[in-house]
Amino acid sequence: MALDILGLTDALTSHAMSLGYFEQVNGHEPKNAPGHGLTAAVWANQVKTVRSSGLASVSALLIFNVRVYTSAQSLPADAIDPDMLTAVDALCAAYSGDFTLGGLLRHVDLLGTHGEPLGVQAGYIQQDGALYRVMTITVPCVVNDLWEEEA
Repeated sequence: MALDILGLTDALTSHAMSLGYFEQVNGHEPKNAPGHGLTAAVWANQVKTVRSSGLASVSALLIFNVRVYTSAQSLPADAIDPDMLTAVDALCAAYSGDFTLGGLLRHVDLLGTHGEPLGVQAGYIQQDGALYRVMTITVPCVVNDLWEEEA
C-alpha cells in the first residue's frame, strides 16, 4: 500500500475550507505572512511506525499540523482568541466526526493511543516583520499496513 499523502492533506484542507471561517487554507507551511483575517495551513510534521496487527506489514502514525493564523494587531483585541477558538473547535469537531478522513486511514488518534492525542497549542509567531496569533492543532493519523515487512 502506498501512502496517499496528497489525499490526506487534501482531506484535512477540505475540512478547513468547508467550514467558512478562513480566507484561505494552504496545503503547506507558509514561508510568507498569511493574508488578513483567519488563515489556515496544513502540513505533515512527523511519521512514526506503530504497533499493528502483527502481520507482515507496518502501520504508521502521521502527525499533521493544522495552524490557524491571524494578525496579533486585529481589532478588537478581545475577539482574537474567541474567533480563533471558534474555528479551532469546528476543525477539531470535523476531524473527530470524519474519524477515517473518508476511508484514507484507520483513524484520527483522538486520545493518543499511539503517542500524542489530538490537541491544540496557542502561541505567537513573527513572520515578515509582523506578529501573528496562532493556534496549532496536532492531528495524529494512523494508517494501517503501510509498508510490507520482508522475511
